[in-house]
Amino acid sequence: MKWVTYDAGSGRRTGLLDRETVRGLRAGVTLLSLLESDALAEAGDTARRAPDEVRPLGDVRLLAPLPRPPSVRDGLCFLDHLRGCYRALGRGEQLHPVWSRIPAFYFTNAASVVGPHDDVPIAPGSRMFDLELEVGAVIGRGGSDLSPATAERHIVGYTLFNDWTARDHQLSDLALGLGMGKSKDSALTLGPALVTVDELEDHRKDGRLAIGLSAAVNGTQLTHGSLDRMDWSFGELLAYVSRGVELSPGDVLGSGTLPGGCLLEHVDTPDLESFPRWLRPGDVVTLSGQGLGETRQTVVAGTGVLPLPTGF
Repeated sequence: MKWVTYDAGSGRRTGLLDRETVRGLRAGVTLLSLLESDALAEAGDTARRAPDEVRPLGDVRLLAPLPRPPSVRDGLCFLDHLRGCYRALGRGEQLHPVWSRIPAFYFTNAASVVGPHDDVPIAPGSRMFDLELEVGAVIGRGGSDLSPATAERHIVGYTLFNDWTARDHQLSDLALGLGMGKSKDSALTLGPALVTVDELEDHRKDGRLAIGLSAAVNGTQLTHGSLDRMDWSFGELLAYVSRGVELSPGDVLGSGTLPGGCLLEHVDTPDLESFPRWLRPGDVVTLSGQGLGETRQTVVAGTGVLPLPTGF
């Protein structure tokens, strides 16, 4: 099943994507409520047999499938992405051994989720705005202290995930040593649909999902690759995240960025700010994934900054 959240002019609705139509459920039903009540399969039967409405896909505005998840954690499961970032920052490519002992993740802003075709404002004050090509795994069944061998059974489906990042703000965050803050706070794309795991089984290879992924800016491909190249699997990431922690239906976990899937990895100048490819108003960013669909968004100007009395 491919679940979407959409607006056809009368408010937010939940529906099943059926080729070029959306088969909507009754008003008030949300994808999160279906996950929390373990009613997704039953709702799918209802949408197919007796939908509350049927709309042409072209007549609706697709929103993020989960406009406000309970939580969003972003992993860093592609270590070659980190090596590429280190290289651009002049730090070499040697990683500390801890990166191979535990899968890194951080909490990001669940209130900043935007839809797959929404405009994305540049983070206030940023001159080094970037995209990140990822896949988000959505928890369908809660649990804690999960086993790496079985944790993926708690995933109900997947969606494209764009972790928009202000790289100049990130440098300040890193200097503080407390993790990601304002650099990751402005926007997070999910969509266009929540694709359930059964829809993607044809892409499974040696136990992992070998989903082809790509990113483009203004029609020029930035990178392409496959999800199965993760150094840490989703099962391993979920097992680590869930240690002593109860995961909830609707929680989202990002895969981390596909190698080459951000502009920072393509920086070719020692002066980061002078790099000419940082995102600017009018740029169009497209993410694509086999079986997952496509996000296509225009970058627009952000708001101004009200400076702090003694700083930025």
